[in-house]
Amino acid sequence: MHEEPFRWVEAIANRREYVEDQLAPGSPIVALGYREGILLFTLSRERQKIFEIYDRIALGGIGHPGDLERLRLTAIELASAEGFARSADDVALRRLANYSLSPALKAAFEQIYGPPFLARLLFTELGRGDAPNLFLRLDYDGSIRTNGGSFGKTFEDFGVIAGKPQAIAQMESSLREHKHSELSFAEALRLAARTWSIGHLALSAESDAIVPAAARAEDHLREQLAHASVEAAILEKNAPLPATYRALAEDEVRTALA
Repeated sequence: MHEEPFRWVEAIANRREYVEDQLAPGSPIVALGYREGILLFTLSRERQKIFEIYDRIALGGIGHPGDLERLRLTAIELASAEGFARSADDVALRRLANYSLSPALKAAFEQIYGPPFLARLLFTELGRGDAPNLFLRLDYDGSIRTNGGSFGKTFEDFGVIAGKPQAIAQMESSLREHKHSELSFAEALRLAARTWSIGHLALSAESDAIVPAAARAEDHLREQLAHASVEAAILEKNAPLPATYRALAEDEVRTALA
């Protein structure tokens, strides 16, 4: 009888190790604010990783395609129901994550006789007026990390996800060296691509190595661009319609990077 709590903790530890192992190869996703809105960027070889959720909310995800699709549809349904029952202005990313998605992920992860979600999600919400943009990372166990704004922490105008913690840490460290609010689209795109390259290099590193030199990151980016598809989208501040999301054509992105 006394062994039951230990067995549950051991089972949870095994599940966490398993999920982290499954997520490890996941290609990084970078989201950052710039002069005209928010940019989301990644490179992929097989499937779509960036999605629209609601008028001012977008999602990037890594993990199992089936789990990502289930979570994407759930987020869309929740946001749409909120907008219909109240108004579009009442749809808020924090409420969507804190009261709906996070509890569902936590319950699935801790129910050791059912499958957990193999997913790591990056949500972003375009701020209204002078309000800051929100970047929110939601993990498979329901844990949430935002870009600040509480307990005296200043806002960081970016968010990232990757398959390994050291990749996330190196990408965040690199982005903290830049001020993003006045970047043009082309400048933001180049910064996002370079940050992606830093995270992708870190996936193959043996330990928490230092952030690679800019030249090495640029060389690695060129190598990957030759063999992978570019996926990018923006949330536009001055969009003519309530829906601010716009997926970017690959040719447009490659031209700007060149």
